[in-house]
Amino acid sequence: MKEALFTAMLVAAMLTACTNKEKNKTEENMNTTLQLTQEWDKTFPKSDKTDHKKVTFHNRYGIELAADMYIPKGDKETESQAGKKFPAIAVSGPFGAVKEQSSGLYAQHMAERGFLTIAFDPSFTGESGGEPRRMASPDINTEDFLAAVDFLSVQDNVDPERIGIIGICGFGGMAVNAAAIDPRIKAAVASTMYDMSKVSVEGYFASEDTPAQRMEKRKAIAAQRTADYKAGTYKRAGGVVDPLPEDAPWFVKDYHAYYKTERGYHERSGNSTDGWNVIGCQSFMNQPLLAWAQEIENPVLLIHGEKAHSRYFSEYAFEKMTGKHVEGQSAREGNKELLIIPGASHVDLYDDVARVIPYDKMESFFKENLK
Repeated sequence: MKEALFTAMLVAAMLTACTNKEKNKTEENMNTTLQLTQEWDKTFPKSDKTDHKKVTFHNRYGIELAADMYIPKGDKETESQAGKKFPAIAVSGPFGAVKEQSSGLYAQHMAERGFLTIAFDPSFTGESGGEPRRMASPDINTEDFLAAVDFLSVQDNVDPERIGIIGICGFGGMAVNAAAIDPRIKAAVASTMYDMSKVSVEGYFASEDTPAQRMEKRKAIAAQRTADYKAGTYKRAGGVVDPLPEDAPWFVKDYHAYYKTERGYHERSGNSTDGWNVIGCQSFMNQPLLAWAQEIENPVLLIHGEKAHSRYFSEYAFEKMTGKHVEGQSAREGNKELLIIPGASHVDLYDDVARVIPYDKMESFFKENLK
C-alpha cells in the first residue's frame, strides 16, 4: 500500500515538474523580443489620416507575432478619439508575402475609413517568430488569425463585439477557416482567395488530381524531408521565378510584375526572394481548410477578379458555404456574397492597380456587420 502511495506521489511530482518546465518554456517563448524595423519600409506611402505603430502578440503555440497597427486619426476639431471603442479588423496575406505589402495596404485603407486595424506577419515569416523559418501550416496559420482576435479583444480602444478579418490570396482560405471555428469573428472578407489545401491536393485546375499523382508528391516530399534532416537545413523552393521565361504562364508573369519589381518587392517576402521551404506546405495535402465552411453563421464576403486564374477557389468556397454553384458572376445567398470585379486579374487585387480593390464595398460590408 505504502509502495503504491509512494509511486503515485512520485508520478505526480514528475508530472508537476514537467508541467512547470513546459510552462516556463512557453513563457520564455512568449517573452522573446522580436527585432522590429521602426522606420517606414512599406511598399506603399504612409497615410496622414491614420496613426501607425508596431505591436506584438502571441498565438496559442507561444509564437510571437509582429503586426502594424493603424488607428484612425479622426477630425481633431470635431471628434475626440479619447475613450473611443473602434470596430477592428485583422488582415494577413498573401501567402508568402509580408505585412509591408498587400495586407498593410488593405489595413491602412480600412483604418482611413474608421476601423482600427492590424496587418500581421504569419508565424515563421517576416518579422514574426517561429522556427524553422518559412514553414506553413493550415492549423497554425489559421490560429494566427484567432490570436489576432485575442489581441484585439483586449485592447482598450477596441469593441470586442465588433471584430472582423480580411485574408488575401492564400490567407483568404485561412480567413474562411478561421471564421468557421471562431464565432468572435463577426464578419470575414477573403480577397483574391486561394484554397491552399485544394491546390496542394489537386494542383492548379485539378491537373494533378489522381491518387497516383498525389502519391508522387508524397514521395517527393518524404525524400526531401530525409535530405533536409541529413543536411541539417531546409531547402528552399524559390520565390517567384526570376528571370522570367518567355513561355511563363500569364499569371506567373503577373506575380513577377508585383513581387519582383519596385511595385511590390520586399526583402522579407519569401515570394520576392527565395520562397518557402520545399516541405513547408506538406500538411495542406491532408488537412482540408474549408471542411466546415457550410457551418459559418456570420457574414462572409468573397472578392475575386473576373480574369483571375484563381477565381474558381472563391466560387468553390461560395458553393461550400451556400450550396449554390456560380461561375464568373457575382452572387449572394443569405449573408454570404461573392463579388466578381470585371476585368481584374489575381494580382490586381494585391494593390491599387486601376483602383480595382473595392474598398467602398468592404467598408459598407464591415459597417453593416460590425455594429
